Amino acid sequence: MEDDIVRTERGEGWLEIVINRPDRRNSIIAPVSEAMREALAAAAQDDGVSSVIIRGEGGYFCSGVDLKALQADPPPPWRDRQGSSWRALHLALYDFPKPVIGAFEKFGINAGSALALACDILVAGETAFLQVGEIQQGVAAPMNFAWLRIKTNEQVMSRLCFYGDRVTGPELVRLGLAAECVADESVVSRCREISARLAGFPPGASANIKRGIIRQRGIDDPEAWFPKQAGSGPGLLGANMVKG
Repeated sequence: MEDDIVRTERGEGWLEIVINRPDRRNSIIAPVSEAMREALAAAAQDDGVSSVIIRGEGGYFCSGVDLKALQADPPPPWRDRQGSSWRALHLALYDFPKPVIGAFEKFGINAGSALALACDILVAGETAFLQVGEIQQGVAAPMNFAWLRIKTNEQVMSRLCFYGDRVTGPELVRLGLAAECVADESVVSRCREISARLAGFPPGASANIKRGIIRQRGIDDPEAWFPKQAGSGPGLLGANMVKG
């Protein structure tokens, strides 16, 4: 694991998992996925944690896969782990036994949008935008397909994936993809308020509800289901950055 690319901060009854690559707009490389999965595993076993907040350092949620690092020559030592570590993180999020709250600031693009959609409760800033922009790159939208299948209907999925445009906080609420839209500067504080509320319920209450929500999805084998929904297509080694 690379030092400090993901850090954790403890609240009174919750844990914050912070992607700490603000110089790269909190983009994803395999060590980030692996560190986040380790943090989730520890939080799952911690009786003092009733929920987890995922956010990005510097007021950015996540700009997607770090294409510059992924496409570097010579290749980074983690390149061959990029896809498998990303899938493993999403399986960990799917199975995580407590609520996951997303502090959605500035943007979540491609892989960043999938990370936002994986959250149980998404609090979006007014000007923050989500962009499922893989169509611009000519590649599949693997984890976005899977989470949109869980979270919404085909019409909304088609709108996001075919348009490939920026969808701001108020529209995310209207589409049912975000729980709340608040002032940009209030996103993190509002997430902490929600986590404090969850921590005030009887011990194990949030975990009981989360288990019920997972059961309602009707997915018996998520390890087989996720790859099936994601499908296959061209990879990111030759992909360009997404535009607005």
